[in-house]
Amino acid sequence: MVTTHNLGFPRIGKKRELKFALEKYWRGEITKNDLLETASTLRQEHWQNQSKLDFIPAGDFSFYDQLLDASFMLGNLPKRVQGLSGDNLDNYFRVARGRASADETECSCIQAGEMTKWFDTNYHYIVPEFDKNTQFSLDASRLLEQIDEAKQQGINAKPVIIGPVSYLWLGKSKDETNKLDLLDNLVIVYGLLFKKLQEVGIEWVQIDEPILVMELSQEWQHALRKAYYTLQSTPLKLLLTTYFGELQENLQLACNLPIDGLHIDAINAKDEVAKVVDWLPCHKVLSLGIINGRNIWKTDLTQTLKWLEPFHQQLQDRLWLAPSCSLLHVPVDLDSEQKLDSEIKSWLAFAIQKLDELNTVAKALNDGSHTVADKLAENAAAIDSRKQSNRVHNKDVKNRVLEITDEMGKRHSSYELRADLQRKKFNLPLYPTTTIGSFPQTSQIRQARRDFRTGKLSEMAYHEVMQSEIQHCVKVQEELELDVFVHGEPERNDMVEYFGEQLTGYTFTQFGWVQSYGSRCVKPPIIYGDISRPTAMTVDWINYAQSLTDKPMKGMLTGPVTILNWSFVRDDQARSETCQQLALAIRDEVLDLEKAGITIIQIDEAALREGLPLRKSQWKYYLDWAVQSFRITANGVKDETQIHTHMCYSEFNDIIESIADMDADVITIETSRSDMELLDVFDQFHYPNEIGPGVYDIHSPNIPLVDSMVNLMKKATQRIPAERLWINPDCGLKTRNWDEVKPALVNMVKASKILNETRCL
Repeated sequence: MVTTHNLGFPRIGKKRELKFALEKYWRGEITKNDLLETASTLRQEHWQNQSKLDFIPAGDFSFYDQLLDASFMLGNLPKRVQGLSGDNLDNYFRVARGRASADETECSCIQAGEMTKWFDTNYHYIVPEFDKNTQFSLDASRLLEQIDEAKQQGINAKPVIIGPVSYLWLGKSKDETNKLDLLDNLVIVYGLLFKKLQEVGIEWVQIDEPILVMELSQEWQHALRKAYYTLQSTPLKLLLTTYFGELQENLQLACNLPIDGLHIDAINAKDEVAKVVDWLPCHKVLSLGIINGRNIWKTDLTQTLKWLEPFHQQLQDRLWLAPSCSLLHVPVDLDSEQKLDSEIKSWLAFAIQKLDELNTVAKALNDGSHTVADKLAENAAAIDSRKQSNRVHNKDVKNRVLEITDEMGKRHSSYELRADLQRKKFNLPLYPTTTIGSFPQTSQIRQARRDFRTGKLSEMAYHEVMQSEIQHCVKVQEELELDVFVHGEPERNDMVEYFGEQLTGYTFTQFGWVQSYGSRCVKPPIIYGDISRPTAMTVDWINYAQSLTDKPMKGMLTGPVTILNWSFVRDDQARSETCQQLALAIRDEVLDLEKAGITIIQIDEAALREGLPLRKSQWKYYLDWAVQSFRITANGVKDETQIHTHMCYSEFNDIIESIADMDADVITIETSRSDMELLDVFDQFHYPNEIGPGVYDIHSPNIPLVDSMVNLMKKATQRIPAERLWINPDCGLKTRNWDEVKPALVNMVKASKILNETRCL
């Protein structure tokens, strides 16, 4: 009999209940007990949604991030929060966001933990911190509480924990400490954890080692062997899980580790399954991730069954089935979508529907396909409907892609010549100040948007409200004395969805929310067909903002690679072709902005690094088409037009040459949480263009100090000449409120003035 299980379930709730509870708690509107009760209710609902599975994950629920949970379970707390008042949850939120709650006073200036992307996803994790004094100690109370809750509900729980070697890999040493020197002490703590889990009746533990799909040195491969040979005496059964890619040279290593089962991603590593079946010792189970946990298209169940049957015959009871990875990366429930186009809806599956697909496949293998004939027929009809739909393909769009030339991606002149023209045109001071684009999305803005969508507010009245908000943003920037303005983006619901709504080939959900980090959720639009831009999307709003001031106004666009990576993308053509379609659409918008007199244009590529393949051997192919797509978008303008781009929360030092090849006049990046460490690459690489290292951590409610920002910029000047430096926040400000934003930007402008005055002495 096939065994079914899940690697993880979305934690936010169908209607983002966790998000709203967290934010109310942080504002002081509900108590800690209220927050804990909401969390408990959500866990019970999520376990019920998975009740047909043989094993259900426990410990996959988190108030902020699973890596941060692991750090607290392993006793790895940064020194800056040790000894402070409050309990573990207070310290947990201090590391996550710099502050525990609204009434925090004692540690209002605690630096939040560094945040970066979880492999090649848009999920952000809090980076574990290590140094020479790091010691681990076990506090499994939160995990044990969740297991006890599950048992009370009659759930056959399978705890989910990050593996010790991946935990070290994903962390960062704050001194010269070799992270692997910490492994022995860490493995001892894992042994203690397994003992506690065995004492409460746990049979199987899911231990995630996702780094097995990456290129590992012999040192890290040895660390995996060492860790699991040390842990092999545990009384528990260990299911080692990998996901997001192929094992390749790590395949034999993974198969031979002293574990009881191995999970591989049969979506991304489908060609390796036969090899794993041959290599895996006969006493181990093999879990195959047959349902895509990263995208929202229905699984072709007939083809999947046809492919699976030979492996089922070989493995019999040793075959487990699951989604390819945690379902954290997809929305919760398609049934919540009552306004989605019925034809397109029939092509989709969210988390709950994906588990239904999994159970259908398992029942077909266990009891025969005839027992689920109706479901298989319904699925086959949906798969065929999508293939045959005339809404998917557009010959004109495809022909335009075929007409792309190399010249479309080239500026007329070199950066040096452009920079000279731009300095004369804009006459900006040293360390010019600007923001990344968005200003706070107030409750009034969101209410106006809802009223407009529901017909309570006319189009004319809606435009008047948005223009009033733009006026306010411009007035604030005038008062702050910023050098380059933005219009604040009040009309935009999201930096991707806003553009998708005005492009062909896109559709949208009401409740298709996915967690990005903490309480921050995004609602990725869905690319189902060929993409084009029927009309201008931003020109009128930017023109109106520019009419209110003599200061230069930045046109704000999202770049093609980011729109691609932050959408659910069609899987029936190469991602590179879809990206080229997006590049041509956004290029049209860039040229329309320039024609309208907007000569500073920011094209955000926050997700460029996110789409990078996990293996370096595959990087060049991706970077070639990704950089080309950006250049097609940006480089049709005149030399006097200044092109900016923005990247956030990504380790991009290893692709700096490709970033330079994008040839943006100015790039803005996140450096505040990493204390300018991201600029270390400029010690070896001469970055030719201008750069704005973010000095204001907008993901924390803390107000940055002037001295702190000055010191960060001084670190930057050690690597980059002052005449090529800008000063700005590390990301957009839409998630903050004006009471936080104004004083922070006041301090940022003061920092710029101090730097200029110091320069003149």
